[in-house]
Amino acid sequence: MQKQIIKSKRAKPILPIKEDEGLSKTKIMHWLIENPYQIQREKNNRHFFNFVKWAWPEISSEKFITNWHIEYICEVLQEGAERVAMNLPKKQDIIINVPPGSSKTTIVSIMFPVWCWTRWYWMKFITASWSFDLSLESAEKSRDLVRSERFQAIYPEIGIKEDKDRVGNFRVIKKEPSSPGRMDRILFGGNRYSTSVGTSAMGFHGHINLWDDASNPKQSQSKTMLDAANSWVDEFSTRKVNKEVTLMIGIQQKLHQNDTSAHLIKKHGDKIKHICLPGEIFNGSENVKPQELVSNYKDGLLDPVRLSVNALKELESSLGQYGYAAQILQTPTPASGGMFKVDHFNLIERMPIEMDIIEIVRYWDKAGTKEQADGKGKACYTVGTKMARLTNNRFVVMDVKRGRWASEEREDIILSTAKSDGVEVKIYYEQEPGSGGKQSAEATTKNLTGFTAYADLPHGDKVYRADPFSVSVNNGQVSLLKGEWNKEYIEEFRFFPFSMYKDQVDASSGAYSKLTGSKQVEIYGRR
Repeated sequence: MQKQIIKSKRAKPILPIKEDEGLSKTKIMHWLIENPYQIQREKNNRHFFNFVKWAWPEISSEKFITNWHIEYICEVLQEGAERVAMNLPKKQDIIINVPPGSSKTTIVSIMFPVWCWTRWYWMKFITASWSFDLSLESAEKSRDLVRSERFQAIYPEIGIKEDKDRVGNFRVIKKEPSSPGRMDRILFGGNRYSTSVGTSAMGFHGHINLWDDASNPKQSQSKTMLDAANSWVDEFSTRKVNKEVTLMIGIQQKLHQNDTSAHLIKKHGDKIKHICLPGEIFNGSENVKPQELVSNYKDGLLDPVRLSVNALKELESSLGQYGYAAQILQTPTPASGGMFKVDHFNLIERMPIEMDIIEIVRYWDKAGTKEQADGKGKACYTVGTKMARLTNNRFVVMDVKRGRWASEEREDIILSTAKSDGVEVKIYYEQEPGSGGKQSAEATTKNLTGFTAYADLPHGDKVYRADPFSVSVNNGQVSLLKGEWNKEYIEEFRFFPFSMYKDQVDASSGAYSKLTGSKQVEIYGRR
């Protein structure tokens, strides 16, 4: 037997507040005073942004601080949803590029579906993220918001169907008053089906389909994974109740020149409303879209509270230049072109005293053979960078071995260099993917018996791996011990990532990562 539903005494049917229906201003004011919940409900109905402000305490323990970009995004989403509700052909799908930490997931993925149900309980949503866990987390917060005492005080008629109450797929119901003394009538409404990139949404169709971060920073550096994400979103875009009406919404920070947002914008052009909001525009505002939003920036900042100058400096230090350009500036190629400010290298005559040195490593970036070429008749180099970390969080590039050597000669040089460096210096060498790379690494391991030596399987391309090191170089934390190798070393860094050779950068980035334990900081989960 269905349980009897207790009606809330707080929320009553909204009174039409119109004088032309015979209500005096006095009666209207009395009604408003007696029904404060209905006032809030009416405000929420009129503007999604008002709902966000009102519902915020149920989602976050932090005080809600508004900013113009939040209100603007809310207006765009509301306009799109209202066309869906009226069964009108959509004007455009929506793609939003904003920095992490700008409340994008809270607004778009968590609150937006719930607000839509308060007005159109029948709406169906399909939501997705690169991670199924992240997708479920947003869905769970949406469901918890519907169940909250705060929400039920204003919307007692909206609930979740008891036998369709899974986080990954729950159904909305609406309770309508029936005859006196009888239980409320239950109307079965829309639902939220949550999925992830690479998982099929077959059998489900949405009035509004939403993806929040189709890939993470590490995945975006793999062409295979990036192509897979783009292909999946293309298929996801077909899961529509009505192909002319169903609204597609995507939101993410820019991660790659061909990430999902760029892929869809290139494919569909003017059929997509592109909102791009860099965290700051100190070096130009051409990336802001639509351009009229530039006037909303204050002192060059998108959000002076969430993304203050100090917060941005901290993010640049954490993300590196490439990551900062992508996730904060929404342009995956650093605005300055080259990543390294080579005039910030410090040349020193001698090493600091031994007590200032924490650790020394030698990292090798191995070329395959003496004849290996890049297609232009220029053979690749094998490079071994020796680097030290000091107690004051500074670094010294002590030596660079660089040459074009056949495999046997190369292994002899690696061994002789290890003997010269001494057993206290740890040795790392890059292992290329595939069986050939594994065999080469095993040969080097065997060759270095008696030394502390490790094969290293790096992730991402050379630019991605160089990013953390670029921050220390650009901050003046890296010194070069004077040597004949200095000139070629500096020139390669000067033009990177557009330099003809990248071996010295790669070997130095590898050494730096081993000394610091640094990994690319991934803050895509920040809400």
